[in-house]
Amino acid sequence: MSDLGAALRARGMRLTPQRRRIVDALTSLEHGTPDAVAAKVADDGGATLPLSTIYRGLDALEELGIVSHTHLDHRAPTYHLADHATHIHLVCLGCGTVSEAPIATAADFAGNVRDATGFDPDVTHMAIHGWCAGCRGDKQ
Repeated sequence: MSDLGAALRARGMRLTPQRRRIVDALTSLEHGTPDAVAAKVADDGGATLPLSTIYRGLDALEELGIVSHTHLDHRAPTYHLADHATHIHLVCLGCGTVSEAPIATAADFAGNVRDATGFDPDVTHMAIHGWCAGCRGDKQ
């Protein structure tokens, strides 16, 4: 993140105060929908940013590889800093909790997909839906 300004300038963009606030919000949140990022930005003492500014900032930062997103459900994407993409998301269909597993956990899956289809999956963008240990026990 220390080269954020340089990365933006190299693409003809500036590190605006709004973009810096978005990155700071994601740093604090670790994961956040655009609405959660907007709420976090609103709590930082600065001027309120319109949701459209949050979306445009997230899009610009994602285009640069600074942030990434995952779809945990059918609603808004969840954003995180790209260097935080060291895990896959596990979403419980019973209680709705979201937990994480190391990215290496998906290595066999990715290899199986690659071997069967030639397609190389990006598991950093992946959310797996199922049942957590507590809800799985409730089903039995």
